Amino acid sequence: MHSILELRHLKTLIALREGGNLLRAAVLLNVTQSALSHQIKQLEDHHGTALFERKSVPVRFTPAGECLLKLADAVLPQVAATERDIVRLGQGVAGQLRIAVECHTCFDWLMPAMDVFRNRWPEVELDIVSGFHADPIALLYGHRADVAIVSETDPDEKVDYHALFQFEIIALVANDHPLAEKDFLVAADFGTETLITYPVPDDMLDVVRQVLQPAGVHVARRTTELTVAMLQLVASKRGIATLPIWAAQNYLDRNYVTAKRITRDGLTGRLYAACLPEMSVRPFLEDFVNTTRESCYLTLERVELL
Repeated sequence: MHSILELRHLKTLIALREGGNLLRAAVLLNVTQSALSHQIKQLEDHHGTALFERKSVPVRFTPAGECLLKLADAVLPQVAATERDIVRLGQGVAGQLRIAVECHTCFDWLMPAMDVFRNRWPEVELDIVSGFHADPIALLYGHRADVAIVSETDPDEKVDYHALFQFEIIALVANDHPLAEKDFLVAADFGTETLITYPVPDDMLDVVRQVLQPAGVHVARRTTELTVAMLQLVASKRGIATLPIWAAQNYLDRNYVTAKRITRDGLTGRLYAACLPEMSVRPFLEDFVNTTRESCYLTLERVELL
């Protein structure tokens, strides 16, 4: 029996299972949704049977689709492991990956991504540079870090930026706060409030940089190192806070505070992995970036890949 199966077909089915629908699967594979549909139709036409139920949410595979998924689960990890072994033989990968962050909420998604990466590259020493760093790029130049997680790119810096993902930043107010009745908040709504934040400079806060400063709005600030302390202050009407949706999700699920969009279109934050050019060519760096992107896209709320 002639087979048309290729690795890309198996990767498509895995992405469809993990993403839950065609759109998310296409994003994971960095292809168009129509190209993905064409691949699946090609398989279905060849085998004369459907691979999944079109109207099921999340996607539900047919027995034929499950059979191919079983093959993909067996084959793809072996292919990936073999390719990494070939890289090890040809280039050697022993090294270290020290990660510096400028974002207090980064640990919510960074630690799970590091766990996945560590299983793939056990010979790479993986570590987080302790403490919060207002200028993590400087740590790269000083060879005290290998990768810096940053929220902005600077063309004047002599580093490579690897796009990770973008996400929505929400405002958090007390459930009985007058602002909780609004559909969304604008810059003027912050003017009479205390902004509760982590202890970082103004220019590192997206809400200040993107919303308040352009509108000429200046606010009083109160800082705390802990997310739980921040949300307690919000719940007791001591001020309002802004956080990525994933950092506040547990509190929102318990109806502890109320979330509001910031501006009609929402406030978007972005994250990048920055490193020196000589680190970009290391094979495990590319895998770290890809692992992080995929892990965050599948597990975090309101995340889009850059």
